Amino acid sequence: MRISGAKNAALPIMAAALLTDQPCRLENVPRLADVDNSIAILTELGASVDRGAENTLTITAAGSIGSSVPYERARVMRASILFMGPLLARNGEAILAKPGGDDIGMRRVDQHVAGMVQMGASVDEDEGNFICRAEHLTGADILLDMPTVTGTENLMMAATLADGQTTISNAAREPHIADLAHALNTMGARISGAGSDRIEVEGVARLGAGNHRVCPDYLEAGTYAIAVAATGGEVMLVDFPAVDLRSLVTKLRMAGVLVEVEAEGVRVRREGPIRPVDLITWTHPGFATDLQPQYTALMTQAAGTSVIQEFLFENRFNYVSELNALGANIELFPHRRGIRVHGPSALRGNAVTIPDIRAGAALMIGAMCAGGGTTLSGVEHLDRGYEDMAGKLSQLGAQVREGAVRAVDSPGEAIAGAE
Repeated sequence: MRISGAKNAALPIMAAALLTDQPCRLENVPRLADVDNSIAILTELGASVDRGAENTLTITAAGSIGSSVPYERARVMRASILFMGPLLARNGEAILAKPGGDDIGMRRVDQHVAGMVQMGASVDEDEGNFICRAEHLTGADILLDMPTVTGTENLMMAATLADGQTTISNAAREPHIADLAHALNTMGARISGAGSDRIEVEGVARLGAGNHRVCPDYLEAGTYAIAVAATGGEVMLVDFPAVDLRSLVTKLRMAGVLVEVEAEGVRVRREGPIRPVDLITWTHPGFATDLQPQYTALMTQAAGTSVIQEFLFENRFNYVSELNALGANIELFPHRRGIRVHGPSALRGNAVTIPDIRAGAALMIGAMCAGGGTTLSGVEHLDRGYEDMAGKLSQLGAQVREGAVRAVDSPGEAIAGAE
């Protein structure tokens, strides 16, 4: 099975197309609800977006581009904050609502704002909107309190057209940040260090056309690797970014899962019982918080007790009650920053509700491990983050039926023997 392009790379690169009036052609863009929402924002701002075959987009932001991101669009997608930097750099003004998205805890944008102010912008708040203005942006030496991903991306995009050099220290190091920098550099930006904790941007007068292929989605790859481990199958995952998933691969191998890097991809196979392995999430290259719920679903099948701790988002365990409804035995710590998972649990089908994207993936994995049928409501969350998850899982042997809710029937080995 081939891994799709990364949502978290595609969305900032799409926003970055506003930094130039020349065409930007993007390949390997996943077909997701969040991508559709970004296309709608770009179109309403005045850009043209042409969708080609095989997941390609051509974005041309020629002529006059608006400065105000539509309120109803911003409120449903946290990545709408990524339009702040490009609009401020291009127009000297950006107006957008405080972003919405998954309710997994506080994800403040104060570091975005502080960095823009250091570069010469004024940022005010009015009835839930950010109003950013700058006659011109000037390079600055920015130290982030915490390596925020969207903050790093926003500041990096704004800095491409700023006067002088910008240094972003304690920058986030996720692979999609390096992919954004690569895309910007094809447009004529001068960015070095992306993927490390120190990024340097030498501002240029203008950017030109771009042509970029979006990197594979390491979160999708990790999700399917965990699903294979949980259900006891074997799958060859093509375009599996193993270097970006070292923490997960280490944990899977400790749990008794075979993970082999081969010429055509990465083969994942479970041969025996799953062993319990504790986990702590952290910023990249630590274990990704966006893979923690899926890992918890895997640990429900482990022979023993595992402790999973989450230090990035306080509401990240909002799926625990739903997994328990499938028959899992998970205790939430009183401080809500950790859980204890007792296994192995004989999961059973039930009706559950998906609270966010990654929790939805965890519940899909739980449903495939369960005996009997499971119905999932709130599937719009999955459609925001995974390209055709139902189709891909069905291709691998899971029994998934579409509808207003998604139904999953599993004998307990949904992905066994698939390629």
